[in-house]
Amino acid sequence: MFTPFGVIFTIDSPFIFFWILSLYIFWNAINSEGSKGNGQGLNYTQWILLGISIGLGLLTKYTMAFFYLCAFLFLLFSEKKYLLKSLKPYTALLISLLVFSPVIIWNFQHDWVTVRHTAGQAHVPEGLTISLKNFIEFLGSQIGIITPIIFVMMFYALFKLETKGLQSGFLLYFSMPVIGFFLLKSVHGKVQPNWAMTGYITGIIAFAKYFMERGTKGKGQGRLLVIAGITFAILVTVIAHYPSIIKLPPKLDPSSRVRGWKELGVEVGRIHDSMKNKGEVFIFSDRYQVSSELAFYVKGHPRTYCINLGRRMNQYDLWPDMNSDAAKIRQNKEGINNINAVFVRIDNVDMPTEVAEAFEKYDKRLLQVYDRGHLLREYSIFICYNFKGIKTAMPERY
Repeated sequence: MFTPFGVIFTIDSPFIFFWILSLYIFWNAINSEGSKGNGQGLNYTQWILLGISIGLGLLTKYTMAFFYLCAFLFLLFSEKKYLLKSLKPYTALLISLLVFSPVIIWNFQHDWVTVRHTAGQAHVPEGLTISLKNFIEFLGSQIGIITPIIFVMMFYALFKLETKGLQSGFLLYFSMPVIGFFLLKSVHGKVQPNWAMTGYITGIIAFAKYFMERGTKGKGQGRLLVIAGITFAILVTVIAHYPSIIKLPPKLDPSSRVRGWKELGVEVGRIHDSMKNKGEVFIFSDRYQVSSELAFYVKGHPRTYCINLGRRMNQYDLWPDMNSDAAKIRQNKEGINNINAVFVRIDNVDMPTEVAEAFEKYDKRLLQVYDRGHLLREYSIFICYNFKGIKTAMPERY
């Protein structure tokens, strides 16, 4: 599950790092205390570092907030509950919020748009709904990405470990609240497979702890299961790094999502360069995924745009749009009225009416990208002439 984030950068990559770092610092912090809070290491250094680490984690992904819940439950039901009566954990909490405060301030200034987006992701506006299909899909995805043997043995280990022990409680309370929440949430709406991933970090440690200390002693079957589970996990890891080994067709290969963009960038860049001598050239799409890939792969990393044709709100809606930038160009560069554009859509599709009306004319080209003999993706590239302005509205969905 964690393998792709070693080679593909998403927000989950730094998020996992800061979650593990926070686990490490928190464990050191609670163990620097005596049984009644009067042991060695009573300085606040570890707690300050914990606050910084959690705050940085929140800056990468809001799921980091589960660390608060897990830490509270662990302290509440462990021998370290006396810490809840001290200032130390609350110092860490305050520092983490200070680190996170730029996001809070920005949201306050922008009508809490990120909160609205997160609520949209969590299907809050849809109200209370029950979906057994989503639950089964999410559970199946978790079994698949953890691998079935490790998945079952991990939960077995979590509940077989003595929960009264400090180590065992630490592993349990930083696993089950996260996994349990998203299992319940999947009954309400679709949950992405990676959302619960931090719950498996201490779960995998519990698996190792239990089967190294107890689970394999004198039990041949248990030892064989551990070997089989780890072997299968290694196999999946290798395939995740080198998916070409099993030669899956693009529709069944998750890694196909990261291929085929460079070819698009080269083609759009060539078209963009050929049009530059005729005036300014915009590059845009109706999907932020396409717009952002074009911004990365087109030579010179030009500014790109993402128009709204009935999609959810995204970051492009908070940046200057084509209308405002076209007005600035015409105002600052006298004599420039001709603004052309390259519009890109996925699949072999037609030009939307709203976009066609924004230009005097357009031509269409179809780009087909192949991977190992299979058609990976089709792109409809529209070369548009003389931008007149496009009618857009802020998305109603977040």
